[in-house]
Amino acid sequence: MRKFMDEDFLLSTKTAQRLYHEAAAGEPIFDYHCHLNPREIAEDRRFPDLAYVWLGENHYGDHYKWRIMRANGVDENLITGDAPSYDRFLAWAETVPAAIGNPLYHWTHLELQRYFGIREPLNRESAPEIWKAANDKLRNDPDFSVFGIFKKFNVYAVGTTDDPADSLEWHEQIKKSGKTAAKVLPSFRPDRVMNIEKPDFARYIADLSRAGGKQIAGLSDLLAVLRDRVAFFDSLGCRASDHALEYFPFETALGDTNGIREGAWEKEAGETFAAALGGKIPDWRETESWKTFILTRLAAEYHDRGWAMQIHLSALRNNNSRGFTSLGADTGYDAAHDHPVAANLSRFLDYLEVSGKLPKTILYSLNIKDFYSMATIMGCFQEGGTAGKMQLGSSWWFLDHKDGMEAQMKLLANVGLLSRFIGMLTDSRSFLSYPRHEYFRRILCNILGTWAEEGEVPSDFKLLSGMVRDISFGNARRYFEK
Repeated sequence: MRKFMDEDFLLSTKTAQRLYHEAAAGEPIFDYHCHLNPREIAEDRRFPDLAYVWLGENHYGDHYKWRIMRANGVDENLITGDAPSYDRFLAWAETVPAAIGNPLYHWTHLELQRYFGIREPLNRESAPEIWKAANDKLRNDPDFSVFGIFKKFNVYAVGTTDDPADSLEWHEQIKKSGKTAAKVLPSFRPDRVMNIEKPDFARYIADLSRAGGKQIAGLSDLLAVLRDRVAFFDSLGCRASDHALEYFPFETALGDTNGIREGAWEKEAGETFAAALGGKIPDWRETESWKTFILTRLAAEYHDRGWAMQIHLSALRNNNSRGFTSLGADTGYDAAHDHPVAANLSRFLDYLEVSGKLPKTILYSLNIKDFYSMATIMGCFQEGGTAGKMQLGSSWWFLDHKDGMEAQMKLLANVGLLSRFIGMLTDSRSFLSYPRHEYFRRILCNILGTWAEEGEVPSDFKLLSGMVRDISFGNARRYFEK
């Protein structure tokens, strides 16, 4: 019987083991999409204890863990409330043994091993000793400030998630200080510009106007400010946008049946925008047309800047209205949507392709049913000059477990080029999440190693190790850097 999570964890063949230890393990990390707090990075934050860094506070933290603590019957005060830190940690320690089969079980123990050198499984009995040993390192070891963590895990770059109205002051401070070799790159997330149906839309546009230093009185003003904000983000190293969509919209001007009337579409968008600024909530068709219009105009800006456009689909958010009212968004009340994706996605990409403005694009879905549609549609829009221009994004959120990662990579290999895949991202709010890249790399090496040992691919270490290094780091570096 193998030891629990030993050095060959998830590596079932000799070839897989060699690929991981000799090719994958030493590669830098390009964590191109995460939700780390730029202020905590700029201030080189140290964290007070293991409960804070694992569970967060004040409704900001790891909702992955919060969900399974609720499933284990833990009282909400120990999850997102103001219970003492040690009590919250004990509640998590008691939940972990019940989480066997969930990726959080592996991630928790990888973090204990890689950050703290603790190999003992976490449970109620081991918790007191683990709490003491881990907190001692968090408070006293220089490797446990943010910059120390970046150095320890060979973090080459991280892409934070930032609103167009953000001042990016912390990114500027990080860049000026030169205190970390890791690149901290903003990512442009204009969801609130698109969400014209939300009751706070007009208030948000006022915020964006102040951030842009220009009055936004109409559509032309908005588009000018968005162009200026894209340029500002670009000046601070932004290389990607990010869009969170429940489903993919594609609606144009009313009456469009035999082609898109661009002038009519822009006129309608302007009227919808003016009405929304006046407090009117647009109807469904107006909303869909607005979202499509803004997304196409922004995509053209991304194309011209050489950015990648990230599209995250199929999250059905805030399902528990009582929980959402009490705690707010991103607190563990989201699920996978089952809305159709293929037709509207195809029309959108084709619109940009015909106009010569299709940027590099990464497609993610929270529902595994969408993978075949997305992977085959994106294959219609690859082009010479940019290897892997269109990407099937890494398994995300509820799919970033062993089965989900294997399914995504094998499907990509079946219908596209796994060798051009830009690899893993954490999508995390936690500075302890970097072992998720190791978890992904082990799964990748096991797939390739198994294929080699079963004779499905050549047992050519140079070929396979080069592929592993590219997927672990090299492809992402080439994809995102100018």
